[in-house]
Amino acid sequence: MRVASIHTYPVKGCRRMDRDTARVEPWGLDGDRRWLIVDERGIGLTQRQHRELVTLRAVSRPGGLSLAAPGLAPLDLAEPTGGEPIQVRVFSGRPPSPVRAAGQHADDWLKRLLGREVRLVWLGDPNANLVPWQVPAGSGAEVSFADGTPLLLTNTASLDAFNNWLLESGSVEGPLPMSQFRPNLVIRGAEPWAEGEWVGRRIRIGGAVFHGANECGRCLVATIDQETGERGQEPLRMLAARRNIGQKLLFGLQMTVEAERGPHEGRTVNVGDTVELLG
Repeated sequence: MRVASIHTYPVKGCRRMDRDTARVEPWGLDGDRRWLIVDERGIGLTQRQHRELVTLRAVSRPGGLSLAAPGLAPLDLAEPTGGEPIQVRVFSGRPPSPVRAAGQHADDWLKRLLGREVRLVWLGDPNANLVPWQVPAGSGAEVSFADGTPLLLTNTASLDAFNNWLLESGSVEGPLPMSQFRPNLVIRGAEPWAEGEWVGRRIRIGGAVFHGANECGRCLVATIDQETGERGQEPLRMLAARRNIGQKLLFGLQMTVEAERGPHEGRTVNVGDTVELLG
């Protein structure tokens, strides 16, 4: 089994950033979901509310971020360092996170894209941003602005099996691309749905070790075409028929990062890296 592709989402809800390599940090892949667009209440916005976020191309770089969208001049931002930290929430049920505001220029740019008052914020210290639920033993509890766990892994064979179900059903929506599931790591060479058996197991990928936390229950965002923003019924309709387990529609494996002492700079994952189950 090997890594087929790597993806990060610099601004939560934005278009994917395709990577050949990524550094593994305690809270996920470097540059992944460290920026968040919030409403006037300080609650995060995603494609659930604004499907036009599929057009937002965000590229992370050391010390900053570049934004581009149709009809808008590109915007280059530095990670904010001044001003008092403010508190925001990824969603209403999550504890608040201390962040810094990107500034009025960024807010005005995003207002032109989304048509409403918003703020762009940056999570400078994920070490203080802990998930409020139990993580596998030996994992860190740090997380970026991801909904649940730091990373999502998907399996090309599972997508092939899913698309075969769509074909057999006569659905007009298939085949679906993997981008619709918004993974961080895509693997090839495994059996269909093998990732569901990795819950509770340690998985070595490249220079890092991860823990399989749970299978991923999918939400409405999975029904949004990541190229056009159009919304359909799949994959939720087929997952409801074939992968409804515990009232969750499952596709993909949520993972945490194995805690290690000392610096993390040497841990990377690369396209082509071997995927190994450790136990």
